[in-house]
Amino acid sequence: MKNKFFSICFCTAILLSLINCAKRSTPTGGEKDMTPPVMVSSTPEPFTTNFSDDEIKITFDEYIKLKDIQKQLIISPPLKYQPIITPQGSASKYIKIKINDTLRENTTYVFNFGQSITDNNEGNPYSYFNYIFSTGDYIDSLTVDGYITDARLKEPDNFVSVMLYEVDSTYTDSTIYKKPPTYITNTLDSLTTFKLTNLKAGKYALIAMKDEAGNYVFNQKTDKIAFISDHITIPTDSVFKLNLFKEIPDYKASRPSEATGNRILFGYEGNPDSMKIDLLSDTPEGFDYRITKDLEKDTLNYWYTPFEKDSLVFTVTNKKQIDTFTVKTRKTETDSLTLKPTLSGNLGYYQPFGIQSSTPIESIDTTLITIVNKDSLAIGFKHSIDKKLNQVNIHWKVDPNEQYNIVAMPGAIKDFYGNSNDTLNYNATTKSLADLGSIRVTVKNVKEFPIIVQLTDQKGDVKFEKYAETQQTLFEFMNIDPGKYYIRVIHDTNKNGIWDTGSYLKKIQPEKISYFPGDIDLRSNWELEQEFILE
Repeated sequence: MKNKFFSICFCTAILLSLINCAKRSTPTGGEKDMTPPVMVSSTPEPFTTNFSDDEIKITFDEYIKLKDIQKQLIISPPLKYQPIITPQGSASKYIKIKINDTLRENTTYVFNFGQSITDNNEGNPYSYFNYIFSTGDYIDSLTVDGYITDARLKEPDNFVSVMLYEVDSTYTDSTIYKKPPTYITNTLDSLTTFKLTNLKAGKYALIAMKDEAGNYVFNQKTDKIAFISDHITIPTDSVFKLNLFKEIPDYKASRPSEATGNRILFGYEGNPDSMKIDLLSDTPEGFDYRITKDLEKDTLNYWYTPFEKDSLVFTVTNKKQIDTFTVKTRKTETDSLTLKPTLSGNLGYYQPFGIQSSTPIESIDTTLITIVNKDSLAIGFKHSIDKKLNQVNIHWKVDPNEQYNIVAMPGAIKDFYGNSNDTLNYNATTKSLADLGSIRVTVKNVKEFPIIVQLTDQKGDVKFEKYAETQQTLFEFMNIDPGKYYIRVIHDTNKNGIWDTGSYLKKIQPEKISYFPGDIDLRSNWELEQEFILE
């Protein structure tokens, strides 16, 4: 009986133990760590004066990792040789900064780590941690504040460098092309505002750049730039607006090359409006040529009546600049006439029907072109030749929910070489009014005309625009495709009908663009009215 009693007790204990184990809950692991690391010490200490070391050690209260240190770390004033920062790629409670440069005398240095220092477990950043020291007797403490905008886009780029150049006896406007700035900061990837800190009193040029190469000098071909027209004096309480824009590069002619037996390519940089091409070589009787612009590249196409010649000598003139080039020629095939419609999708109510040519269009015979609707009724039309786009535009009164058939008989379109089309047969349809929508924009508080009112897509590409030379408040965009639109107003200061960018060396700011703060969501069969009060 005694053994039986102990057996029962033992089994009961085992059963209770199993029940208790079954009742145990899964560990939660506690609350998520949201606390960023904190510096606990450094050698030398922060804000050290008369700094002369070549190595800095910074210790934190937990294990940290470095993230995107090459992009996030901003050193002001910039160093010629980047410091070596260790360890990278592994967790540590400290970082070491090895300085490989000769520091300036009597200068305050700021190492802004941006968001690059994060804790090892959760990646919480030690946001905008600064390590500051001075090679002189004191720490400079003056600041400059401001914000970044974009001249064309609603939102500016990220990682914009903001720079101060000390205006001394060596400074000229071309300094930004050659030397790094005196002080620098960066908006990094989340800000449009900036603060330059720990500055010395003095006169400065204030510049911003979308510095694509990351070399602290301005490259006109690749970088956007913004500038304050006048030099600023520090200390200052002003908040500065820097408006980024992309310059038109300075004009430069590229060496031409033969594309085909009747076409030579003349590449260029900058503005080709005053570009003139002259053939110096002897030419046979009846020689002729045409020039068209390439639609995709910065190139002019020089079309000519081919003749036997080993090489051709040209001068390319743009205002006072004259370049002379020799183009080697060879026997190659010549371009032939091909035609294609420019229509993609449905025909809009305010757009012409375009036929684009591969060779220069010379003439149109409208008697060989017919347009009929779905009821086989002939439609009257007008035409024009767009020399810039090298296409024929056909205009007629477009009706809703209609189908059109455009036929061009042989010989309707002739090119520069006397070639003409075979029979062309195109179809175009229009949507019903119920499938479209309209937007009426009332623009108020316009200080000066002319203005250009545009509807754009999210990328800033213009979909529709209206031009007002004199006083006008209502701008109607009727029967357009549904979608999301953005409204902007261009203040056409020079009255040339287009938006003009700026020039740093000429001290010309880009023409102002005002953006409506929100978007316009246009739906089918809607008529929207929007008031836009300019600031």
